[in-house]
Amino acid sequence: MRDSLPRKRVLVVEDNPLLAMDLEDLLESKGVETVGPAYTLAHGLELIRNDGIDAAILDIDLGDERVWPIAEELRRRATPFVFLSAACTGNEVPTRFRGRVCMSKPAEPRYLVATVEELLAA
Repeated sequence: MRDSLPRKRVLVVEDNPLLAMDLEDLLESKGVETVGPAYTLAHGLELIRNDGIDAAILDIDLGDERVWPIAEELRRRATPFVFLSAACTGNEVPTRFRGRVCMSKPAEPRYLVATVEELLAA
């Protein structure tokens, strides 16, 4: 990531602890400060409300919950986000979010980094 982005804060919402740690490591290796990870819907919403964030990476399925309330809150706050989920295929994403980037797992790290760069530069 460019030198202008190291102080940016990216929320990670991912219910799989190993994947969450991998995302944290990847982002932090590029100078981004990660917020979370949030493993649940309630925790993700709490982090949005209590921590200033610049962008977010959202898994769609959080156990038996869906991430839509978090995506709604981010949209309301005009905070950019990307979906990173196995649920990116088909009609899993509601119409109101279909214009958002939805990357299928497993994502190639360089493409994910490039996507986060674009979110943070916007």
